[in-house]
Amino acid sequence: MPLFRKPRPPQSGREQKDSRAARLIALTTGGRPQWTPRDYAALASEGFARNPVAYRCVRMIAEAAAATPLVVFHHGKRAPDHPLQRLLHRPNPEQGGPDLMEAFFGNLQTAGNAYLEAAGEGDQPAELYALRPDRMTLVPGPRGWPLAYDYQAGGRSVRIGRDAGGWLPVLHLKLFNPTSDHYGLSPLEAAAFAIDVHNASSAWNKALLDNSARPSGALVYAHRDAGDRLSEEQFDRLKAELAGVHSGALNAGRPLLLEGGLDWRPMSLTPAEMDFTDGKHAAAREIALAFGVPPQLLGIPGDATYANYREANAAFWRHTVVPLSERAARALTAWLGAKFPGTRIAPDLDAVPALSTERDALWARLEAASFLTPDERRRLAGLDG
Repeated sequence: MPLFRKPRPPQSGREQKDSRAARLIALTTGGRPQWTPRDYAALASEGFARNPVAYRCVRMIAEAAAATPLVVFHHGKRAPDHPLQRLLHRPNPEQGGPDLMEAFFGNLQTAGNAYLEAAGEGDQPAELYALRPDRMTLVPGPRGWPLAYDYQAGGRSVRIGRDAGGWLPVLHLKLFNPTSDHYGLSPLEAAAFAIDVHNASSAWNKALLDNSARPSGALVYAHRDAGDRLSEEQFDRLKAELAGVHSGALNAGRPLLLEGGLDWRPMSLTPAEMDFTDGKHAAAREIALAFGVPPQLLGIPGDATYANYREANAAFWRHTVVPLSERAARALTAWLGAKFPGTRIAPDLDAVPALSTERDALWARLEAASFLTPDERRRLAGLDG
């Protein structure tokens, strides 16, 4: 028995509207699974796990967006006791709402794709789960749109398809990607070159520290009777002694005993060669730019775009977190609204402390607008009418 059923055929006599371009998408995909077009494991390992700037950007965005409460409106009225509100508050037995949404937003920033699965035996979902994007494979239908998703783990695969009514129990939120019809583009991929530069600069700095923060120098052998050359036995012995006695951070500063015409010539880095530090900071700013996080919030020197920390934090919320929260709320409304008719999900921006200054200014303007009725003021403030 298949794991999913095909949608019901359209009723006869009803006009069917579809994109003409979707037919071309269907021809290119051919109904075959579409794999994620990049190495997600390498991006997650090099970008998130090894780069502190990208790691902090992902954490800041995911935690801030997940901390924005989601409220449910039923027929235009706030409904704190609605089943959908309880589902968002406690999506599954293992996670609370902020925990689920943090994983959801973290996957979106890391992979460019985020997935939620709705589970339950009845007509309405009873639980929500965040699925790992690297394990998801989209299965396009005959018109090019998603028909099902294959989830793979432990060498096994399960297909999550549409129900009898044509509803797909998977929400796929993706970032804009101009080169893919089915998958989003990760900020990590856009900042890949800057991440490589930043990681290489850190490795370079670590190598310098391991080597007393400078090139150790050169050993010059000057002995005319021997032709200014060491024998192979002397060369191997000298190399083994240097590696065993004078290498590593613990041996930094240990004096070198020379004999037999050996001369030590120390070397140092020029100021131009030390410019890798400025290059590292420039790469860090590019990484922050790709994620939409003001560099000032990350402690990156050399950036004075905002006058103070509070202004930078307000810009981070207004230009990065709020649009992301509103987009996720609209996607959840379109997805779960079919199972919970008459409902709308919206972020409660009044509960965000970082936006309190803007909220106070709005209330002051509404209070001064004497030509508005109290109900109009409440609607403009985002409150119930």
